[in-house]
Amino acid sequence: MDAYAGQTVLITGGASGIGRLMARRIAAQGAQLVLWDVDREGLAAVTGELQAAGRRVTSHVCDLSDRAAIAATAEKTLREVGPVDILINNAGIVTGRPLLEASDQSIERTFAVNTLALFWTTRAFLPAMLERRHGHIVTIASAGGLVGTARLTDYCASKFAAVGFDESLRLELARQGTGVRTTVVCPFYISTGMFEGVKTRFSWLLPILPPERVADRIVEAIRRGRRRLILPWFVHMTFLVRLLPVSWFDALMGFFGVTRSMDEFRGRRATGEAIRATVRQIGGDRRAARPE
Repeated sequence: MDAYAGQTVLITGGASGIGRLMARRIAAQGAQLVLWDVDREGLAAVTGELQAAGRRVTSHVCDLSDRAAIAATAEKTLREVGPVDILINNAGIVTGRPLLEASDQSIERTFAVNTLALFWTTRAFLPAMLERRHGHIVTIASAGGLVGTARLTDYCASKFAAVGFDESLRLELARQGTGVRTTVVCPFYISTGMFEGVKTRFSWLLPILPPERVADRIVEAIRRGRRRLILPWFVHMTFLVRLLPVSWFDALMGFFGVTRSMDEFRGRRATGEAIRATVRQIGGDRRAARPE
């Protein structure tokens, strides 16, 4: 139960979903935990819960779409808890609209949170890892980073970029002999509410994943230093299917129901409204703090 003892672990998007579940498990295994999220109320709730259980945890409200906010929060984190041993880039958002129905702002925010934030958080905490020749960068990507899906053009593109980020970073760190590891996680849809309404045609091959099991698998993969975790196993078939002609590939994605999986998507509406309210509040606080 002390696999993470003595480790400082930072989880972005730690207020809900997989982030919250991972936080509970990692804290229970002895880590000093740092949680970031834009959801102020959710963050306060999980922090209070863990502290009441005697866990070591600090938290910061941070808008992961804002590079300056990430830099400021990272500086504060380093000042308060010191170097981070394991950085879990978990925060993510989804619009779930066809390309022409998605607003410019929602597309930009998807890439800011799902892709660019990976760069800003890693650049903030990697130098201390390199100095100590010890550390672990975890990227929670998606099966949508391995195969595209209708109504997810911005999301899948951002997750393809996340997979590429991990792969390039892994090779870069290995070539330099840094001692810093990376792990990329590519799960199919998870029943956390973020993808509320999605459907799967063959649940025995492509099940909507239970969040508790996904959290367990991720925490174990990090502990074991696995380079890549893909869930469920059937998603590995995408690497072989890509060898087929495009028309065959598209036909198979249609047969397995992937291309229609988002047809009844609703998403986590209530939480989305709360997050947007927090973002507006943070923006207002910043403007109020500016000198005239």
